[in-house]
Amino acid sequence: MTSATENDFQASVRGMFDRAAAALGVPDDLVETIRECKSVIQLRFPVRLRGRYQTFCGWRAVHSEHRLPVKGGIRYAPFVDQQEVEALAALMTFKCALVDVPFGGAKGGLSIRPDDYTEEELELITRRFTQELADRGYISPSRDVPAPDIGTGAREMAWMADEYRQLYPSDIDALACVTGKPVTQGGIPGREEATGRGVQYVLREFFRHPDDVGRSGLEGGLEGKRVILQGLGNVGSHAARYLVEEEGVRLTGVIEHDGALLSDTGLAPAALAEHMARAGGLEGFPGARFVADGASVLEAECDILIPAAIESQITEANAPRIRAPLIVEAANGPVTLAAERQLLARGTAILPDLLVNAGGVTVSYFEWVSNVSHMRFGRLSRQLDIQRGKRIIDMIETTSGRTVPDELKAPLLRGVDELDLVQSGLEDTMREAYGAMRETMLGSDAIEDMRTAAFAVALEKVVRSYRQMGLA
Repeated sequence: MTSATENDFQASVRGMFDRAAAALGVPDDLVETIRECKSVIQLRFPVRLRGRYQTFCGWRAVHSEHRLPVKGGIRYAPFVDQQEVEALAALMTFKCALVDVPFGGAKGGLSIRPDDYTEEELELITRRFTQELADRGYISPSRDVPAPDIGTGAREMAWMADEYRQLYPSDIDALACVTGKPVTQGGIPGREEATGRGVQYVLREFFRHPDDVGRSGLEGGLEGKRVILQGLGNVGSHAARYLVEEEGVRLTGVIEHDGALLSDTGLAPAALAEHMARAGGLEGFPGARFVADGASVLEAECDILIPAAIESQITEANAPRIRAPLIVEAANGPVTLAAERQLLARGTAILPDLLVNAGGVTVSYFEWVSNVSHMRFGRLSRQLDIQRGKRIIDMIETTSGRTVPDELKAPLLRGVDELDLVQSGLEDTMREAYGAMRETMLGSDAIEDMRTAAFAVALEKVVRSYRQMGLA
């Protein structure tokens, strides 16, 4: 039976933090200072819709300002509450620190079911929410920068950026008040798929280390591994696509709101996306077995389980039946603290959300830097890169006396564009962070799992900042 405390996502995050703090020997008074959110605001505001006023409730939590601006998504969902927002803000602080993104942690949420409203109504609600946040200093290019999350995307970020720009027309950096915008509105190529790409890059790095693979009970490379994925939203859909098409995994199961699909031969992400857009769910997809009780498929046999939906999906109740030797947390907090204890005791490897889910904030950082510098990445270097490619081709042809085939010339003559730079920076960031986490785990007798190692790497950086600022 699941305990009451396990259902508290905030308590689970705090427990994970406390475990890392104890392993590092951080003083209790400093632990208390860092653990709690610096500020939280609850907003209630009316919007006139369909001839009457409706009141909406939202939150913005700032966990730590050891780096500014603070960073974190805005979630639109009916289940959002203050505890969830505070827990997610704390995760953002340590996520940013782990991947060396110089932001503090924040998170926001609006208690709303987006499907209940038209696009025009959502725009009115979002613009009013932006006004409320701006009036209280909870959105600003220099202090607090929201981003997309569950229920929001580039469209909502464009509305927020435009509303902020109207409120502060003299702010030259106004577009940097949010990230995850459309590319045409100050966004950056690769941001929409960044979190899914990050999942791919972390898994790729994990399988570069045979010792790590062996400890999980797996062997060999990533290609051909059986994957079950929960959640085909922004993160899950992109992760599925890249893992199947570029890494050669076999997607044997997917779980969504209406149930799940199982297929021994593998599911095609593109065909799944087309079917879901047409049918509104998984049921009826040809060539696969539909399971009405989708959550039960978390317990199906596979090599890699990727929960990419919402928090607290693997709990003390279902952990004993989880058969995947490797769990990859693409969502925030999908494995509870109590469930993790059971899984680790059985030898299950868990790649933690603190790293796996960090692709989005990493590329958000790139977007923010581009916005405040008012410069597109690669603008100064692309032609130089193309000229370098031409010289390499000329050298090869001159010394060999043979013409380089067109298919080999093309990549050298294309040059490096902004998307190439974003993806390169993202992969390098994820590899570096994985290496730091791995080194900490292997180098400490007090740390035995990757999550504690990830928190420890991040917490050391946050503690150092507090001490250097004279706050500890």
